[in-house]
Amino acid sequence: MIDRIIKFLKKYELEDKTLIVGFSGGYDSMCLLDILSKIKELPEFVDMTVIAAHFNHNWRGEESLQEQEVCRIFASAKGFQFYTKNAPKTLKKTENDARIARYEFFEEAFEEFDADAVLTAHNKDDNAETVLYRVIKGTGIVGLRGIAEKRKYFYRPLLNTFRSEIMQYCNDNNLAPNNDSSNANTMYKRNYLRLNVFPVLEKINENVKESLNTLAQNAISDNEIIEEYLITLRPKIFEGESIITSEYKKLSKPVKLRFIYEFIQTLGLDYDSKRINELYEFIENNITQRNGSTLSLTSSLWLYADERVIETIPHKKVVPIDKIPPVEIDGEGEYSFGNKIFILKKYEESELFVFPEATSNFAYVDLSNVKMPLVLRNRRDGDTISPFGMKGSMKLKKYMNSKGVSRHKRDEIPLLTDEKEVLWVAGVGLSNKIGVKLNPTHVIEIK
Repeated sequence: MIDRIIKFLKKYELEDKTLIVGFSGGYDSMCLLDILSKIKELPEFVDMTVIAAHFNHNWRGEESLQEQEVCRIFASAKGFQFYTKNAPKTLKKTENDARIARYEFFEEAFEEFDADAVLTAHNKDDNAETVLYRVIKGTGIVGLRGIAEKRKYFYRPLLNTFRSEIMQYCNDNNLAPNNDSSNANTMYKRNYLRLNVFPVLEKINENVKESLNTLAQNAISDNEIIEEYLITLRPKIFEGESIITSEYKKLSKPVKLRFIYEFIQTLGLDYDSKRINELYEFIENNITQRNGSTLSLTSSLWLYADERVIETIPHKKVVPIDKIPPVEIDGEGEYSFGNKIFILKKYEESELFVFPEATSNFAYVDLSNVKMPLVLRNRRDGDTISPFGMKGSMKLKKYMNSKGVSRHKRDEIPLLTDEKEVLWVAGVGLSNKIGVKLNPTHVIEIK
């Protein structure tokens, strides 16, 4: 088993890297951490750094705290740094919420230690259980691939090792793993499969776990064939973490469903075909709308769709907009506004003057009829604007609505204002008051 892990680390060139190891203290993760302690003594691995990361779900009171202490002592004995965090007591006792919280913790550790990889101790039994669970829930070929050996910076070096081998290793090396009492609770679906379903299936096929792992490998191979087609589409469909609606509309339903599934997987969610179809219907009902709608995905995340974009938004803003103080613009220069920079510079006549799109992050303006100072801020109740090229003024809310600005983005848009009204809605449009009719005096930009 040690040789297997060595080959894995060399395959992904992790010999001299900083590794976060998800360490629950159970058989799997204790086995992995013990093997890493032995591998680290080898000459080619002396520069490898290992941090044992333990997430206490805080569900079992004193028992959880005792397990946390066992993990700390074991990691220390092996010469590894120990990093831990207790989940809030409000964490819901569901498999999905626990998984999301756990991976958020791993990502936090990854950033904290400037690591190169996160190792988790998923094994061959885990993969078989995952594949069977997805079959029962009605997965597609993507779900049949099971647990990925590598996803982003997450690696699973024990994925080709059965749990029986891991338990034998722990016994042979006198290890005393934690025995999580919740593993016997069949209220959790994975436990029910492990304790009640697999014993029945093994009466039909004693090698059912191997068969399910083979099914996963076949799905991976078939998926690679499909991927040769999808790889040409993906750059057109995805823009960062969002889906471009205009490109999405061109796809057939099967391809749409595939990309929705991929989109959901990037969030760490594992939805069945029924739920994916619900998301599909929601998106189809909103991608013709100028102002879209939201659908709850998790306790902290919404799915949003409109005629321009399909994306996720948090239930609550990380930094309340009202905490970004207004900034006084009293002349040419650069000004910080939250995590953005506003630039005001004089227009040079030598510059090539071409009107940018209204949605651009910069604009040519005529400030000859405007008095300084101006103010850069977020929107307020009662704001008005005199849209460039139109007569009269209108409520900013109505203006943003006419421009199709998503509701959840309106509070985030920087506004350049004078005492009475909005002069520029960054990336949306200008006021008649500073719109260029002959020649610009200045260039404004937001970065």
